[in-house]
Amino acid sequence: MSRQQHFGWFLARGFGPQGWGYPSLDWDYDWTRPEIYQEAARTLEQAGFDLVIIEDAPSLGSADTIDLRVRHAFGGPKHDPLLLAPYLFQATRHLGVVPTVNPAAYLPYTAARQFATLQHLSGHRLGLNVVTDTGSARHFSDAAQLGHDEAYDRAEEWLDGIRSLWNSWEPDALVADRSTGVYADGSRMNPIRHRGEYYAFDGPLNALPFPNGEPAIVSPGGSGRGLGFAGANSDVQLALAPLHEASVRAYRAKIHDAAVAAGRRPSDIKVLFAIQPVITSSAEEADRIVAASAHPDEAALVQIARKQSSDLETDLTSLDLDQPIDLSVFGPHVSRGSIQRLIGDRGEDAPLRAHLSALARAGRISDRSGFVGTAEEFADLVEELGDWGNDGVLLWGDFHPVTLHRTLDELVPVLRRRGILRREYADGGLQANLHAF
Repeated sequence: MSRQQHFGWFLARGFGPQGWGYPSLDWDYDWTRPEIYQEAARTLEQAGFDLVIIEDAPSLGSADTIDLRVRHAFGGPKHDPLLLAPYLFQATRHLGVVPTVNPAAYLPYTAARQFATLQHLSGHRLGLNVVTDTGSARHFSDAAQLGHDEAYDRAEEWLDGIRSLWNSWEPDALVADRSTGVYADGSRMNPIRHRGEYYAFDGPLNALPFPNGEPAIVSPGGSGRGLGFAGANSDVQLALAPLHEASVRAYRAKIHDAAVAAGRRPSDIKVLFAIQPVITSSAEEADRIVAASAHPDEAALVQIARKQSSDLETDLTSLDLDQPIDLSVFGPHVSRGSIQRLIGDRGEDAPLRAHLSALARAGRISDRSGFVGTAEEFADLVEELGDWGNDGVLLWGDFHPVTLHRTLDELVPVLRRRGILRREYADGGLQANLHAF
């Protein structure tokens, strides 16, 4: 029996150039205008998706590596996703919109007021992807730069403070009695005086409470501290893990244990695994793509090297493909974990070509070695995840219409026929849709 699951789209390139570097760019959409994003949002709503999460990284990196980030538009430029949200709300009626926000960038009172405004104007469809990106914090103030766990401590205080402001109006504070002329009862509003380690502010908030729940909180953290933050605060966990049964069940157990430790129920958090499938029209086409990926040409390797150069803020394109990487080329700004993801299990003596070729290699959905396959094969995978108790998936890509239609045109009907993908939305906004099943 198929189990209905939640679906979302992770806008992986953020509010930046859509389709850059691909032939589809010649559709001539202007990424600085709202139309391309509104068209994509309408497509996702027609498909029955719960939400779209808009990635963001405000920083272009260090002064010495900015060119690597912008040369091929992998790391920038980008506009602010919070300001894109109203345009997407205007174009849709049910889709949840989740911009990425960094607590280092928003004072709690300002954030509480702006988010409350968007929650009301959108019909309770706002979500917030709360990240602690320490590399971007330097743009906001010297005091904003913290270590990994401290940044989560600050995010926890920030979110607690915002929620205290959202709840500074008691449920019966809004009177709106025309016969007496009383709009609100000030005695039912709680004075807020927050004096914490990272923030100091007073309330109450001059915005109304939410009849259909607060904005949904999303978090992507995979560390112990990040999972603890998710367990205590999140409605959706953006999950990255190998998609085999033991790994999926173990990851979900960690999230659920963190929720219980924070006094919440496991069902309070929807765990959505991020997947970037390549949907093909036939098994034969999928086999051809996988076979070709085992022997990438120089152009494919250069494209991967460009993206890795942006992510690692280190120019790999200037290195000899047939020589091992001298790890001294990676500055102190590059995390050891990021370097290890490039090196993998091939070791430091392997040539750069081997590392890039491994990243180029694709696998078939049918044998669970990768994500290339037909819509039916991908639906089999999603059903299998559901059998393991999973809540849903986040598909991954940019917002170019070609990307969405290549992924969704054949997939949506298959998922619907199997009863995996919703046909109707619940009333009440994003929270209502997340908890409808």
